[in-house]
Amino acid sequence: EPVDELVSCVEAKELLDECESIWKQMEECQSKLTLLGAEKLLESDAKHSLLMMRGKAVSAECNQWQNRSPEIISTNPDVLVALGKEELQKVKNDLEMVLSTVQSKNKKLTEDLKREQQWHDEQMQIVDVLSGIEEEMKNQFMQFSQKRAFQELRSEMLKLKTYKEELLKALGEFLEEHFPLPKEDGMAKKEGCSVHILNLILLVFQILINKLISTPHEPYLTIRDSFWPPYIELLLRSGIALRHPEDPSRIRLEAFHQ
Repeated sequence: EPVDELVSCVEAKELLDECESIWKQMEECQSKLTLLGAEKLLESDAKHSLLMMRGKAVSAECNQWQNRSPEIISTNPDVLVALGKEELQKVKNDLEMVLSTVQSKNKKLTEDLKREQQWHDEQMQIVDVLSGIEEEMKNQFMQFSQKRAFQELRSEMLKLKTYKEELLKALGEFLEEHFPLPKEDGMAKKEGCSVHILNLILLVFQILINKLISTPHEPYLTIRDSFWPPYIELLLRSGIALRHPEDPSRIRLEAFHQ
């Protein structure tokens, strides 16, 4: 008897499922009829009529479910346990399927994360290499700039040195022409001519300064034969030295401090 009762319960459930399927088909047909009827209405009243018809359909379905009394499949505990096990087995299968899907997605996400991490590490390595290259290029640029600045400075120094030599040469030629050295044995000294001329002029100038400082009350200096006359004339013409008003053989330094 329990087996026959279980079979009858299964047949009853299949019949219930078939009824629900037929009921769904009827609802779909009713919805289509409702839409076909709504198409004939004016456009201004179409939405209102459609909502009214849907409301009536929902009310009818609600009343039907309220008037419907639940059917008891069986009162046998063994049948209920069997049906419960069957439902639990379905739920278990569905959950296992969901678990398998989630595990597959997790595995794929893990692989994607691993690839992204590897790509990130490669990019960081590239960034480190580029940073090193940039730093090296900066150092090379600084060294090149310093070397270039040093070369430019050296070139300027060479130009200044050449210009100085040209000025000294021009000054020597000027002094040799206008203020020649005293001759010894009929020949003028040529070696270090400009420097020697300047030293002689400065020697006379230094003697005049010492005379003015040591004996300010008697600053005049007697011109000796060792003083070359062109140098004395240079000091007199330039206003550095003055002749004695009564004795032209004596000179003194101009009192610039007074």
